[in-house]
Amino acid sequence: MLRALFTAATGMEAQQVNIDTIANNLANANTTSFKRSRANFHDLLYQTLKAPGQSSTSGTVVPGGIQIGSGARLASVDKLFSEGSIKITDRDLDMMIEGEGFFQVQKSDGSVGYSRDGHFTKDNSGRLVTSDGFPVVPEIVVPPNAQNLYIGMDGVVTVKMGNEKQEIGQIMIANFVNPTGLKSEGRNLYAPTEASGEPMISIPNQNGLGRIAQGQLEASNVNIVEEMVNMIAGQRAYEINSKVIQAGDQILQTTNNIR
Repeated sequence: MLRALFTAATGMEAQQVNIDTIANNLANANTTSFKRSRANFHDLLYQTLKAPGQSSTSGTVVPGGIQIGSGARLASVDKLFSEGSIKITDRDLDMMIEGEGFFQVQKSDGSVGYSRDGHFTKDNSGRLVTSDGFPVVPEIVVPPNAQNLYIGMDGVVTVKMGNEKQEIGQIMIANFVNPTGLKSEGRNLYAPTEASGEPMISIPNQNGLGRIAQGQLEASNVNIVEEMVNMIAGQRAYEINSKVIQAGDQILQTTNNIR
């Protein structure tokens, strides 16, 4: 009976992580370009009392065997990079990537971070920066007297200077062999790891990467209804595992009362 107690305890721990993951998804339901996470689990080692295929009598084998599991544990928490819905803003410096790819920004430590969040603004020197002040890589500076800023699908940034159009920069985006392997750093930023592979830099709308859409933002890909259903299922699974512990405790109490 002690096996049931420990097995149910692993189930409660697993469902707690599941609920924590769902809570973070719901908390970021309105976060621009947020990517939902999903907790994945696998079963633990089995105690084999009788191996499948073991000989039972002469010329016969056991078809199924006897294997008793010892619970579940967390295998991974994956980021799901499905594209979120489109929010029309009609703001010149808002942009989204329609398809695969990440914007590049320079963090305060000098390293490059990667983001799907295309909500950009200008700093006091005219540089294109994120809400946290991280400049876009490569750097793009908007002249102070520029008018009618336009960003093409290929990432070319042009402005109107008087009666002439002037190209002031090129937005480059990056992609990874395994985006799920990126390290989440908060602030809508990701960092490459050995699991994600090295960034592959390209012009938008080329080499299988997405195109730039100006005046739009990518919303979170969290489906609130789906998360609520998953939360109810996780809550009930947590509850039923606690019932197993209660049942095991009652059986042990009955055993202790035998005279």
